[in-house]
Amino acid sequence: MKNLVFLFFAVFAMNMFAQEGTDSTQADKWEPKGIAGLNISQIAFSNWTQGGDNAITYSVSGNFSLNYTSSVSAFKNSLKIAYGQTKLAEDDFKTNDNEIYLEDVYSRRVGWAVDPFISNILRTNIAPGYTFNAGVKTKISDIFDPGYLSQSMGFTYDRDKVFKTRLGIGLQETFTNKFRQYTDDTKTKNKTEAFKLETGIESVTETQWEFMENMLLKSYLRLFTAFNRMDTWDVRWDNTISAKINKWFVFNINVLVVYEKAQSLKTQLKEAMMFGVSYQLF
Repeated sequence: MKNLVFLFFAVFAMNMFAQEGTDSTQADKWEPKGIAGLNISQIAFSNWTQGGDNAITYSVSGNFSLNYTSSVSAFKNSLKIAYGQTKLAEDDFKTNDNEIYLEDVYSRRVGWAVDPFISNILRTNIAPGYTFNAGVKTKISDIFDPGYLSQSMGFTYDRDKVFKTRLGIGLQETFTNKFRQYTDDTKTKNKTEAFKLETGIESVTETQWEFMENMLLKSYLRLFTAFNRMDTWDVRWDNTISAKINKWFVFNINVLVVYEKAQSLKTQLKEAMMFGVSYQLF
């Protein structure tokens, strides 16, 4: 089954790019975009009788895209980078945001309501990750430890500016070095695997809706299930509401829901409200 899926990916990709080279009815169009953001919050006390601890939180983010369109195809590339830390009282800085997320999607227009596509997603930490329990700091992850790669091919609907979705057969690879709990196959004894390959079904749905002037809702939902565990789905649901105050300042509310059984048996939830500086680089 795995060899068949790999062959399917290779033949389909070669066919699409070969057709692309034979059609030049419209000039290529590339659209780069880059936005960088900085958010800082701080509170300090001196002789404050009502209690409280000094605290500082910062986060740095970047959202970049490079999209190509022509009369017969589209090639969309997006990169999200986020890193942030929090310091409370005399404690050390603790990481609260830590991610690289790269997505590439190539689709071919064939005159149907949906278009065939092939995609690739890379995600990993940007820095080491730690847990803190009873004052003990424990390292649990690092850059590409674990690292995730996933590829899929199928059909996509992206004719609407607000709503886009795609569904396809997918491959998902997980790489580790020291932290092999993310890739270990519990069925094997006396062996701890550093690599895991799964074949299954992937679905990605995106919404971008300007529901009020200068207020934008962005939602990204990715689902993946392997053929050998169809009763369990990996879920990543990333939602952000952005309110643009002026050219420089923006207020964001972000809610991220993650469920991956290999990481935790419980649903992970992250919520953040941020006021900071946002600047469009290009």
